[in-house]
Amino acid sequence: MTKIVLASASPRRQALLRQIGLEDFEIRVSDADESYAPDLSPAQIVETLSLRKALAVPCGPDELIIAADTMVFLDNRRLGKPAGPADALEMLQSLRGRRHTVRTGVTLRQGTRTLTQSEATEVLFREVSDRELQAYVRTGEPLDKAGSYGIQGVGALLVERIHGDYFNVMGLPLLRLSRMLAEFGVPLL
Repeated sequence: MTKIVLASASPRRQALLRQIGLEDFEIRVSDADESYAPDLSPAQIVETLSLRKALAVPCGPDELIIAADTMVFLDNRRLGKPAGPADALEMLQSLRGRRHTVRTGVTLRQGTRTLTQSEATEVLFREVSDRELQAYVRTGEPLDKAGSYGIQGVGALLVERIHGDYFNVMGLPLLRLSRMLAEFGVPLL
């Protein structure tokens, strides 16, 4: 029996694993270096970081590590977690009325075998007033989120439409993950 290990402390990723029926998993937070070369493409950045996270976690022979890295990109410029409320407001203002891309790299590791893939979802923010953005920042929700918003929370009120995997925007592309798990002999259906 394969033991699943999530290399993340993210409560959203934990909830998403449970949503697809993976109830029995262990959490081992990776302390991997999250720096990357400046010449990497957005897909290469998230793939590199997810692989690095997977390799940084101890892995027994009967264990399957799931590691992920999610980033928000506006015009190929990374929008990380805000430094504070003013930074969050500035990021949200830059997203207003524009499309951006959420990318997640996912790596599965079992023994010496690894599989790394990535998913991209396009998100369109609606035209949002400064008053609404300030009210959203005051909720505190944006302060620990890449791109300063959470689509699964109040931030959903900022999103006009998405094209791609909704769960990717939350931090774990479930369809891609399910296909990857099947390649490791862990079918979900």
